[in-house]
Amino acid sequence: MRAALELLGRVPGVEVVAVSTFRETDPVGVLDQPRFLNAAAAVETTLSPGALLDAMLGVERALGRTREGARFGPRTIDLDLLLYGDEIVEEPGLSIPHPRLHERAFALEPLHELEPDLVVPGRGPLETLLRNLESG
Repeated sequence: MRAALELLGRVPGVEVVAVSTFRETDPVGVLDQPRFLNAAAAVETTLSPGALLDAMLGVERALGRTREGARFGPRTIDLDLLLYGDEIVEEPGLSIPHPRLHERAFALEPLHELEPDLVVPGRGPLETLLRNLESG
């Protein structure tokens, strides 16, 4: 994950400005696999959402990520574009906010660490989303 952050920070027009604590979490989907390591990073960028996603996919490829195997199976690295400011984006291959963000404590908790007052466009405050998952 550190290598991914370093590579992402080298992309012209992208500056990594904050990174949450790294945390181990249980797998989702395919349960018979090792635990995952998750974190969130805040970036400032001049790239469009699509160009930022392309850069992130390039970082994944540089670190050996392939798209073979089970969809939620083991992988070397998985970068998701969760939010892009307060924008809602619906394009082929790109939905922002991430369509399952509100269902995933492993993504919401690191975001909350970085920005506790964050509001997820179309979904509401992080605090509320996390509370909903806990009461679930």
